[in-house]
Amino acid sequence: MKKSIIALATSCLLTVSSAALADLSATVSVTSDYTFNGVSQTGNDPALQASLDYSAANGFYVGTWASNVDFGNGDDTNLEWDAYVGKYFQLNEKVGLDAGIAYYTYHGDSASDSYNYPETYAKFAYNSSVGDTELNFWYSWDYFGLDVGHYIAMVAHTIEIAPGHSIKASFDRSTSNDENKWAWNENDTYNHICLEYITSYEGFALNLAVEDTSMNIDTADTRVVFTVSRTFDL
Repeated sequence: MKKSIIALATSCLLTVSSAALADLSATVSVTSDYTFNGVSQTGNDPALQASLDYSAANGFYVGTWASNVDFGNGDDTNLEWDAYVGKYFQLNEKVGLDAGIAYYTYHGDSASDSYNYPETYAKFAYNSSVGDTELNFWYSWDYFGLDVGHYIAMVAHTIEIAPGHSIKASFDRSTSNDENKWAWNENDTYNHICLEYITSYEGFALNLAVEDTSMNIDTADTRVVFTVSRTFDL
């Protein structure tokens, strides 16, 4: 039950590309539930999250992101703190590529550091007259510190329904290479769907999402997640 993406505060899978950042920036977010692909990382409770990002004019970026977590079951892990580095490429007028590597760390319990893991990613974006389409992939060869391969594939489409108001629909599938080392509800795969309303008000980014997974567990059932964030140029 991990977050597995370079991410700012969102209920679904909001990615950050260097094209969206201005030199050095910080973002603070509050969300009603920190979910990774529809699975709560906070025991269905709210989260406070923050990031610090630097981006260069050539598309290179580096950053760090943190959030409170709660894995339950007597595990005292209470903090996730990640770092990432990558590069954004504008391949042509319509197609962009964001590629990089992230490293996820966990803190608060004597065993928390055993969960740490690396991950690579490649995210393609296509802009058209009917909205923006994303095709994204993530891979870790040591997921959750368990020496197991883990894949995520996602397709998403965003349309602007009015100036400053967008709807984003996404579908992603998570796969474990070895269900004996890592599985979700005794399955080596699961699916996640998400529908988001995205807007802003007085400098605050607002995100309202409805999401669900193919798993029948309390931390991954149908839910509504609301997130508010504010970015500051430094």
